[in-house]
Amino acid sequence: MFERFTKAARAVVKGAVEHAERAGATVVTPEHLLLSLLDGEGTRAAGALRVLCPPDRRPSLVAALTDARRRAGLSRADEEALADLGIDVGAIVARVEETHGEGALAGDRKDSGWWSGRRSFSREAKTVLEKSLRVALARKDREIGDEHILLALTTTGGVVAEVLADHGVTYASVDTAVSGAATA
Repeated sequence: MFERFTKAARAVVKGAVEHAERAGATVVTPEHLLLSLLDGEGTRAAGALRVLCPPDRRPSLVAALTDARRRAGLSRADEEALADLGIDVGAIVARVEETHGEGALAGDRKDSGWWSGRRSFSREAKTVLEKSLRVALARKDREIGDEHILLALTTTGGVVAEVLADHGVTYASVDTAVSGAATA
């Protein structure tokens, strides 16, 4: 599949690995893919993100990702489902952080056990990359570009898709922005 990735898409994957390394994470997650996309310049996804989530709104997006990481990656839907069962996620996070320090539930701690020296991709990140292929095929594109990775991130569900949607970055809006850039 990676032979079909454009230079920009390969740069996103490489950038995601670098984000994971800087965070001390043992696996690359969809969040790392998004952070790498936000770093991009001069690509179709970068153009769409510049329009849909301008640089002045990005700190809010990153803060929402950080907050979700503190909650062990639970989406609002997960949190609401647990609340329906009488479980207050906020209280649990506060208690765990009180005992073990801020970010204890983040799951990306450096001391999380044996590590081979090579970052693997989480199941969710692999799903995003696989879905980017399906998105490219559905759009009848011959290569997988960074815009396909961004489109896939908007449709895979979970925290990243939720945070993107909260910031106006949906499949439909990205599709429109990318299609507009292609015809411009």
